[in-house]
Amino acid sequence: MNNEFETLQKFDAGNGREGFFHSLPELEKQGVGKISRLPISIRIVLESVLRNCDCKKVRRKDVETLASWDAEKPANEEIPFVVARIVLQDFTGVPLVVDLAAMRSAVKRLGGDPKIIEPLVPVDLVVDHSVQVDFFGSAEALRLNLEMEFRRNRERYQFLKWGQQAFKTFQLIPPGIGIVHQVNLEYLAKGVLSQKSEIRGQSSEIFYPDTLVGTDSHTTMINGLGVVGWGVGGIEAEAGMLGQPVYFLTPEVVGVHLSGRLKEGVTATDLVLHITQMLRAQKVVGKFVEFYGEGAASLPVPDRATIGNMSPEYGATIGYFPVDHESVNYLRATGRTDKQCAAFENYFRAQQMFGMPRKGGIDYSVDLELDLEQVQPGVAGPKRPQDRINLPELGQTFRSLLQKPVKDGGYGKENVDPAMKHLVQLNGSAPRDGDMPGIDPGEELNKAEMVTNRPTPDPAKDLKGADPFHHGESKIGHGSVLIAAITSCTNTSNPSVMLAAGLLAKKAVERGMRVDPAVKTSLAPGSRVVSDYLTKTGLQSYLDQLGFNLVGYGCTTCIGNSGPLHPKIEKAIHDYDLVAASVLSGNRNFEARVHQNIRANFLMSPPLVVAFALAGRVDLDLTKEPIGKDKSGKDTFLRDLWPSLKEVRDAMQSALTPEVFRKLYRDFADQNPKWNEIPSSTGDIYQWDEKSDYIHEPPFFKDFSMEAGKIENIAGARALGIFGDSVTTDHISPAGAIKASAPAGQYLMSRGINPEDFNSYGSRRGNDLVMTRGTFANVRIKNLMVPGTEGGVTKYYGPAAGTAAATSSEQMSIYDAAIKYQKENVPLVILAGHEYGTGSSRDWAAKGTRLLGVKAVIAASFERIHRSNLVGMGVLPLQFPEGTNAQTLSLDGSEMFSITGLSDSIEPGKTVTLEIERKNGKRDSVPVKLRIDTPIEIDYYRHGGILQFVLRQLLASK
Repeated sequence: MNNEFETLQKFDAGNGREGFFHSLPELEKQGVGKISRLPISIRIVLESVLRNCDCKKVRRKDVETLASWDAEKPANEEIPFVVARIVLQDFTGVPLVVDLAAMRSAVKRLGGDPKIIEPLVPVDLVVDHSVQVDFFGSAEALRLNLEMEFRRNRERYQFLKWGQQAFKTFQLIPPGIGIVHQVNLEYLAKGVLSQKSEIRGQSSEIFYPDTLVGTDSHTTMINGLGVVGWGVGGIEAEAGMLGQPVYFLTPEVVGVHLSGRLKEGVTATDLVLHITQMLRAQKVVGKFVEFYGEGAASLPVPDRATIGNMSPEYGATIGYFPVDHESVNYLRATGRTDKQCAAFENYFRAQQMFGMPRKGGIDYSVDLELDLEQVQPGVAGPKRPQDRINLPELGQTFRSLLQKPVKDGGYGKENVDPAMKHLVQLNGSAPRDGDMPGIDPGEELNKAEMVTNRPTPDPAKDLKGADPFHHGESKIGHGSVLIAAITSCTNTSNPSVMLAAGLLAKKAVERGMRVDPAVKTSLAPGSRVVSDYLTKTGLQSYLDQLGFNLVGYGCTTCIGNSGPLHPKIEKAIHDYDLVAASVLSGNRNFEARVHQNIRANFLMSPPLVVAFALAGRVDLDLTKEPIGKDKSGKDTFLRDLWPSLKEVRDAMQSALTPEVFRKLYRDFADQNPKWNEIPSSTGDIYQWDEKSDYIHEPPFFKDFSMEAGKIENIAGARALGIFGDSVTTDHISPAGAIKASAPAGQYLMSRGINPEDFNSYGSRRGNDLVMTRGTFANVRIKNLMVPGTEGGVTKYYGPAAGTAAATSSEQMSIYDAAIKYQKENVPLVILAGHEYGTGSSRDWAAKGTRLLGVKAVIAASFERIHRSNLVGMGVLPLQFPEGTNAQTLSLDGSEMFSITGLSDSIEPGKTVTLEIERKNGKRDSVPVKLRIDTPIEIDYYRHGGILQFVLRQLLASK
């Protein structure tokens, strides 16, 4: 037990319990900083640093530096943050467990005890990213999608079951339970934790705040409950699991003072889209954001969680709400025990951190104002979550973008008539052959009473037998809504917007309204609690009648698991080059993320998703133009269907009880027979199967030795890609469908796998051979080395014969070019614009980059997690000076590059030199900033990556 500053004190933990805690007020009494003026989020990190101060990994200086945090100029020092727990989702969790298994194999090869590779903090993995919307619009959709999920992912689930028995501190929550962040909010989070310890010769409990990192960028959803946590890459999380602190630079903290209350008709989604736009403009990347004031106190925890969830979209590390009565009430309402709730409140009171701060009570680096009454209904899109559009302006904005040049962010459709529609006959055909591996489509459709060629159902009646592949005819064109998805933890965790969607559906059904058959509708809540309250209130039946049947509990459309569109709709999109739309209650709408053929994607609240599904198009003003006609042929407007705040509150009070949460969050295995049917291997070492195309031993520890390498200059490098601004991790490492023509598809076919059995990139993240081929393979990525093209192509230059001039070029896939360069021992670089690596905390975006042979990424600016991931994989991140990029330097990819000034003595943030040799022999030099930001990252880079660093430390200590 550490007590370096003698701050350990008793407090009343409630319910007759006496506890101990490391007192921050006591630290202030000792003169170590003006702690009572610190932002609450900084104090919680400080408590971890204080409690874990062992004068080795965490030094006295670390405590003193953070306790003296300067709002105007935070110290340029790294903080060693030891988190209490770690959460994973399966797309990022599977490769993480693969890495741990590979580390155990490496330890065994070196003659050590494999069990030294063991998580030292509790780890929870929630399987939520694998369900896809193959079936929809049917009472059987949930069952059929779940069956499909288990067929597709059997190998992955077998591997996860091995991990569950191999690692002692690893809890796995199986498919069909919920989305990781909603499960975290409703079940895993405790607010305050405790551990047994001997204090002064007696057995006692030490209490401390619940803190975490997660391998998904939206881990920040938990900030709404007053829990400090954020998303990190899988490689960083692995280091945390193996005893390393999470290191980050002392942040600025942006205070956002909220005043007023939301107006009638404005949802939490409208608020978060407003905040996303506002804070993006304020450039809060890498900063903490802390919301406070009377307006913040007025927001219930689900609204706060919605705002915290989208921190990655506004760029902040966290979007934090301090603990107050609302926080405790939420724990109690979601079934936590009285004991837990009392400890939560009493602990924060003892630390003098309970209650929503008021104006002037805390020192912030920047203090912003937001009057909640000024927030208007809106949507965001069509390509980025920060591009908010006021609802009345959507139609006009879409029509303008339609004809705007591509280089200016538009679609370049000159001389188009937006009103032009094309007739599509939807005859209820079954999914394309092979879309359901292992399932006979006809047999399954008959089982589900989904008979083809049936007349279009009457939407005013119960549609339990409806065909998931819509019937009838439809006219589609630019702006037609082809996907309408109530999806994503951002909004499905919030009862107010979910009940509003159900109430709007009820009013529409009662008026006899229906959804056009071309619209693929789906409802994928973040937990089974949502289904419980939608069913109890009777609202699910109305959503069903509009096609918003339950399709699964998982991320689905929000991460690209939207499933196939009707073949005739896809043909029409291609034949007429349509800019069709999706509407979803998600958090991201980057290009090709939702569906490869849907080019305009708009984020919005669940009730607006239903409204736009009914309207069938986005090129209109829903505040003035009718959504459609009722059964009498009368125009129906959004104002006719929109539920009042009173209606929403009345529905909420009748639906939510703590008993429901307790019932649904227990005995997961018993509630999931399909999970129990899956066999798995046992033992401490995983038996790698070369026949598997899902799980493969990665090469990160190939030829591993105990000696770290030297940091040396990079010479004679070629550009693998030159990219513009806002290249996301979806562009770098897509999560969606694998195209047969792509290198990953060609590889899978060479293994005897048919295209219909490819599954998604996300599902194959346990196989480096697939994922390396999928790196930079997004169908919408634009490599400026090959102007006018989309997709993962580049120009290969070589062999160079020592000069840039003696080259010929050949266009080929990025993967093929990388392999040719590797055979010639030619190092590679990537050049990019601003916000490189924005989006999901996808470790494969860095892993794939490394395995392609990329030594450095030179960008105008980096997204926080991706920069860290690059360093964690031994790839050098370098930043151009302000105003400089590949375009201002007139680079086309024919050049050769060297990076000089690198050595074992380099320091974080140092300026090094990018040397450019052009094909005409001319040479240029550009100073670039080394974006290795902390001393520990120098060590990671020297060792070739964070995993190699940790493994050498573990082996050296045994």
